[in-house]
Amino acid sequence: MEEKKNLKEIDIIGTLKQVWDKKRLLFKYLGVFAVLGIVVALVNPKEYTSDVLLAPEMNTGGAGLSESLSNMASTFGIDLGGKSGMDAIYPEIYPTVLVSNDFIMPLLDARVCLKKDTTSRSYYDHIKKDSRPGFWGYPGTLLHSLFPKKTPESYDKSCTNGPLSLTREQEGIINAIKGSIKCVIDSKTRIITIAVTDQDPLVASIIADSIQKHLRDYIIRYRTKKANNDLSYYRKLLSESKEEYQKAQRRYSSFCDANMKIALQSLEAKRDELENEMQIKFNVYNQMSNQVEHAKAKVQEQTPAFTIIQQATVPNRASSTPRSIIAILYFFIGGIFGTFHILFGENIKKLTHSIRK
Repeated sequence: MEEKKNLKEIDIIGTLKQVWDKKRLLFKYLGVFAVLGIVVALVNPKEYTSDVLLAPEMNTGGAGLSESLSNMASTFGIDLGGKSGMDAIYPEIYPTVLVSNDFIMPLLDARVCLKKDTTSRSYYDHIKKDSRPGFWGYPGTLLHSLFPKKTPESYDKSCTNGPLSLTREQEGIINAIKGSIKCVIDSKTRIITIAVTDQDPLVASIIADSIQKHLRDYIIRYRTKKANNDLSYYRKLLSESKEEYQKAQRRYSSFCDANMKIALQSLEAKRDELENEMQIKFNVYNQMSNQVEHAKAKVQEQTPAFTIIQQATVPNRASSTPRSIIAILYFFIGGIFGTFHILFGENIKKLTHSIRK
């Protein structure tokens, strides 16, 4: 046992001595990677993240015991399928909704301004002109500038009935926006966390606030769509019944005015008929009026409420990796590569030479 320990100590000491004998090569690796780390740290732009916390109203729909069991199971990470009643859009799929093209497109026209420049611009122009690529994005940017692709400058917004046609540039910007948006749903509390990352802290907070408003409007439109359709239908019937009642009222009034001093049984029968018709039209009108009020109450009932636990704020500290950490990380990577070269470089050369032969 002691001999084995001595052999291990000798191996470690020998390895360290082998590395120290070629310390110049090691220092070269350390120097090159340290410089590379400093360059990457300086070139990579800082990024800021702004968070919004929402607590949506859950539509239990009388789920009763099954909903309670689902909530209890969620505390242990188990999903029993209780998805807010019969809703097709429930909180668990909000992250998918937020990165869909239909949801992202309205954000392109959102007005933003930088922290150091209060000039208003669209979010699309900000991503296109203000955002700087990272260190590894510069080669692609250089190639794109040397070999520009001939693509249409903009899509046709008038073609709303057909499929959306985007240029490569627009598709790239939309993908960049999708990558900057993060949505997390707490399975226990159902609290929604929306995080937006941008190179400017003010833009990050503006877009985070816009996204939470857009998401609220999106869910409200979905939840109240049928109720609003019913309301529009009953309003149309109310307008038609009112018009019919007014026509019947005019016919009755005109007949009574024209035959005020004539006392004939046939005229009285006709007057009663017109009065009954007017009364029927009034009853229909009154019924439609009640239906409209009921439909309004239904819209209000179906409108979900969202509680904002935390508003979007302008972050003061960058959320990206600190530049000092990047430089130190590259320094250590250089040491690993240098040590690997010193220990196994000769063996790799011999192996490649034998393979060539």
